[in-house]
Amino acid sequence: MPKIPLTHWKEFERFLLSVGCGFKRERGDHRIYGKPGIKRPIVIPRNNPLPLFIILNNLKVLGITREEYIQKTIECR
Repeated sequence: MPKIPLTHWKEFERFLLSVGCGFKRERGDHRIYGKPGIKRPIVIPRNNPLPLFIILNNLKVLGITREEYIQKTIECR
């Protein structure tokens, strides 16, 4: 299983926008994104770097594998 590197929240936001998520709102230091067809909103804190469990939980909600995520982040750069 490929290892996910430490990710800045802005880089993860770029990834979310590239897969079709849209910014909905911000509450405190959390940014909330939505996408048609997902069961719940994507929530990311503005921590630097993002904790790995946040990335993995949000990938699960989106239905994206680690490999797809790594490939997409390379394309977004």
